[in-house]
Amino acid sequence: MKLQVLLPAALLCGLMACQNNDTPAPAPDVVAANMDTTVKPGDDFFLYANGGWIKQHPIPDEETRWDIGQLVNEEIYKRVLSINEKAVADSNTGGVSKKLADFWLSAIDTVSIEQAGIQPLQSDLDKVNAITDVPSLLQLIAGWQVKGISPAFSQFIYQDSKNSEQMALYLYQGGLGLPNRDYYFNTDSTTTSKRNAYVKHVARMMELLGDDTTTAANNARTIMKLETRLAKVSRKLEALRDPYANYNKFAVTDIKRLAPSVDWKTWATNIGAGSVDSVIIGQPEFFRELETALTTVPIKDWKVYLRWNLINGSADYLSKPFVDQDFEFYAKTMRGAKKQRPRWKRVLDSEKGAMGELVGQLFVKEYFNETAKKRYSDMVEAIRSALKDRINKLEWMGDSTREKALHKLATMKKKVGYPDKWKDFSAMKIGRGPYVLNMQQANAWWHQYTVNKLGKPVDRTEWDMPPQEYNAYYNPSNNEIVLPAGIFTVPGYRDEQLDDAVVYGYAAASTIGHEITHGFDDEGRQFDANGNLVSWWTKEDEAKFNKRAQVMVNQFNGYVVVDTLRINGKATLGENIADLGGILLGWDAFRKTEQYKKGEKLAGYTPAQRYFLGYSLGWLGHARKELLANQLMTDVHSPAQYRVNGPMADVDAFYETFDIKPGDKLYRPDSLRVKIW
Repeated sequence: MKLQVLLPAALLCGLMACQNNDTPAPAPDVVAANMDTTVKPGDDFFLYANGGWIKQHPIPDEETRWDIGQLVNEEIYKRVLSINEKAVADSNTGGVSKKLADFWLSAIDTVSIEQAGIQPLQSDLDKVNAITDVPSLLQLIAGWQVKGISPAFSQFIYQDSKNSEQMALYLYQGGLGLPNRDYYFNTDSTTTSKRNAYVKHVARMMELLGDDTTTAANNARTIMKLETRLAKVSRKLEALRDPYANYNKFAVTDIKRLAPSVDWKTWATNIGAGSVDSVIIGQPEFFRELETALTTVPIKDWKVYLRWNLINGSADYLSKPFVDQDFEFYAKTMRGAKKQRPRWKRVLDSEKGAMGELVGQLFVKEYFNETAKKRYSDMVEAIRSALKDRINKLEWMGDSTREKALHKLATMKKKVGYPDKWKDFSAMKIGRGPYVLNMQQANAWWHQYTVNKLGKPVDRTEWDMPPQEYNAYYNPSNNEIVLPAGIFTVPGYRDEQLDDAVVYGYAAASTIGHEITHGFDDEGRQFDANGNLVSWWTKEDEAKFNKRAQVMVNQFNGYVVVDTLRINGKATLGENIADLGGILLGWDAFRKTEQYKKGEKLAGYTPAQRYFLGYSLGWLGHARKELLANQLMTDVHSPAQYRVNGPMADVDAFYETFDIKPGDKLYRPDSLRVKIW
């Protein structure tokens, strides 16, 4: 999901409200300005649509990619910065302004942060030193999980996948410093070099904590050994997408079958969830191995591991040596950044995580009008209607499944722009003290916020993203699509300047249609209209769906992106299905518009051509090689170029619109094109 657009140099004066007596030059066409017409659309449609812009816009040193999302975020950053500056000016009035001002001033007070060094975390380090046995070890882990630091394993509270009316406590694999288990075992040169760099990074961070060089190196090896042990029993990225395999419900008293040395009732009490009587465990085999590690790994090694987890989870909020070393590995080595992003942007990112919806209340008052909200709300209904037509015409689906699919589609809820009811952040404790402690307090507030949901009716009005977020999502447990205001931000162009062809391409297709299709992808389709994980397909229809989906798995497995690294077709299947579905649904809806029916060219391109160019605009940009390598191993989304070229190669209307023929690189015989929805 994304929206767009570029900031042509000719527009800068208009955006900065310059005053002169000359009539301003018209804005360049939103899609034509980005194209590279030396590329054949049938060979690489992504570069045909976006290559001109890419050539003219190298990736800034402080970024790991430069794309439409970054351009949108540039505008959002400036808007949110203005909100914070106004909050500082109004902080004496208390309330929302004071909370924002305290957080902002705490985070940008680099003088105090440098003077404090590691001191704000000294009480946490003292608690590590006081550990003597497994019970005291687990007590500390529970206390840290409340504050947003999760050694050993992960826990969270969310709707019960099989009973969406109830909230449940989940236990999941975790505890790794590298992005996922494959980084510990893959033997290709790229991954091996990053794994070796990780051990050096951990050693350097341990030195910053006060270890001498030899001790730090030994401690880094200890940490790597323990993490590798946990990684060995961690599931792969694609395996984590199986909702049934990752749903294993245990009575709290029965978790001892997996890890008898842990008093799970006491652990639950220590995180504030002592009233729960059951827990959903994602990966039981992980907790069996955790039990073995707790009882065989020396306590002194666990204490070393905990010190690392504390500093690794806190580095961004500490003094410059910690921030710089954290950047050196996680941003530079892992993702290819050449220099750090400005501090004010990093602080705004942290603020969004801590209290994004609080900022969002002020954001939408100034930057999201009702006209835009109605345009995109109506567009959801156009896409819903398009999918209804497609489901009714599916030859491979039986009547029983079809009836339930139509009911799920009809009852799918939409949330556009911002929540009708805002969260109350008044109890979040934020002060002018250490930045890192404000982050701990914010995490503790969020933890308590979710704990308070246990035993209460599910609030289906809630949003999981703030309205200024440049993103969108489908929530299977609520059977809803959520479209924050930020996703419709278009820098350089007012909404009314954009023709329907472009908007249906990059908004209706790449966002709205994409999210609606998620309700019917390989994972989302397994949840019913009420949001419950339950089998509602006939076995015959399920087999037909899986056979068609496998065609897409095979297609994306064939794409080599970086060196020898390929897209993982199974891990990215849901997103790839949603991309294809979005294009098809957006196209169906667009063909009902007046612009399509009139067929008049704009900037030299037909409405049909502008629709596909508009979709491609949603993925405008390029990324560093290091980031792409990381994405291929950790992300369920394909790289942007393949989110255009991949699904386009399966769309018959694309072939007709751009006269794609055998011999063109994107051409796929009809028998190999993916046909699901």
